[in-house]
Amino acid sequence: MGIKISNLNNNIEFSYKNNSDTPRAALCMNFSINEAENIPGVHSLMSRLAMQGTTTYTAEELSEELDKYAIELIVELRHDYLRFKFVALNEDFQKAVEILADIVKNVTFDDFDKEREKMRGEIIAELDSSRTKVLENYYKNLYEGHYYGHTFTKILENIDNIKKDDVITAYKKILSNSKKVISFVGDIPFEEVYSTVNEKLGDIENSKDEKIGLTSPSLEHKKENDIIKPDLNQAHIVQGWFVPTFESEDYPALLLLNVILGASGLSSRLFLELRDKKGLAYVVRSSYEPLKFAGNFSIYIATEPKNIEVSLKGFKEEIDKIKTIPVTEEEIENARNNLLGKWAFLQENNNQQAALSAHYAALGLGFDFNAKAKERIQTVTPEQIQNCANKYFNDNYVLSILKP
Repeated sequence: MGIKISNLNNNIEFSYKNNSDTPRAALCMNFSINEAENIPGVHSLMSRLAMQGTTTYTAEELSEELDKYAIELIVELRHDYLRFKFVALNEDFQKAVEILADIVKNVTFDDFDKEREKMRGEIIAELDSSRTKVLENYYKNLYEGHYYGHTFTKILENIDNIKKDDVITAYKKILSNSKKVISFVGDIPFEEVYSTVNEKLGDIENSKDEKIGLTSPSLEHKKENDIIKPDLNQAHIVQGWFVPTFESEDYPALLLLNVILGASGLSSRLFLELRDKKGLAYVVRSSYEPLKFAGNFSIYIATEPKNIEVSLKGFKEEIDKIKTIPVTEEEIENARNNLLGKWAFLQENNNQQAALSAHYAALGLGFDFNAKAKERIQTVTPEQIQNCANKYFNDNYVLSILKP
C-alpha cells in the first residue's frame, strides 16, 4: 500500500502507511531546524534533556511508564531537525502518542547540570577515537562559520557557557519556527491513527511561515590541516569537496559515483586499488553526505604514516580515472543494485520506514522522496557520472590528516 498524506487540525503534514500483519507500530515527528543555535552544543544538550522529565512525569516515572508498556521512545538531534519517534505494540499506540505529546508540550529539561557533565564526558571519550578526531577536524574546517561546523571540539570549547535558559529558549524557537511533519507506519486503521494523532498533537502551534535563518556554506579556497597525536601507529586522512544536495539534477549520479568509488566495500575502486593491489590501507572508503543546505563528498583512509603521500596520490589517480574514462554500464548496474539493496535493508521495519519518510518530509522534499530517487537512479548514464567527477573534484577541497 502507498502513503496516504493528510493534514492535522493545525496543518501539520501527516503521512500514513499500512504494513499488514505487523504487531508494532512506529511514529516519527520531526521539527526542522531553521536557525543556528546561539552557543555550539545547545541543541545537542536540548535533545538529551528531552527525556529527563515533563510536568506530568519525573525522569524516573517516564522511564517506568515506557518500560511498563514496552514503548521504545527516543528524542535525537540530526543536522537539520529535531526528531521524536517511538515504536509500540499496536494495542499501546494511543498511550505512546500520549507520552510523546506530553514530552513535546511539557518537557522541563530537568537534571541540566548532571546531563551537561555527562555530555562533556561522552564527547571527550568519543574524541579518543582517531577516526572521530580526523573527521570532526574535517567537518570543522569544511563548515567553518556555519551551524554544521558545531563539532565536538566546538561544543567542548563552549559547553560551560550553556545555561538551562539557553536550552529552553532554543526549544521555544524550534517550536515556533519549524516545519513539522509526522509519519506513521504500522497495521492500525487510518481513522484510528489519525484521530489519536490529531487529538494529541493537533493543537501544537504550527509555523505558518518558516523563517530560514541558515544559508548554504561555501569553501573559498583549499584548506589543508594536520593534527599531531604522538601515540598513533597509523595515519588517518580525509579529503572532501562540497557537492550539490538532494534537489540537484546531479544527486542520483553522485549517489552512484560514491558507490563505485568507495562505498561498496570490497568491490569499490578505492578498496581494490589502494588496499588489495597496493596494500596501503587498513580501511578506505568514500562518503556522500547530502544535507539540507549543503552536500559533501569525502574519501577516508587509515594507513601507515609512511604511506600518507602515496595514499593521496592514490586518491588522485582514482579520481582522474573517473574523470577521463567513463565507467562501464556494468559498473553502473552493479552500483544500482548495491545502493538499492542497502536502501531495502535500511527500510526493513516500520520504525525505519517512518523515520526515513519523515526525514525527507522535514527537509521539504516530500514523504515519498525516496521512491522518486529510486526512479531517478535508473536513468543515470556513464556520461553523467564522468561530468560530476569533473565538475566537483577540483582543487577547492578540505584535507585533514591525523598522524604521529
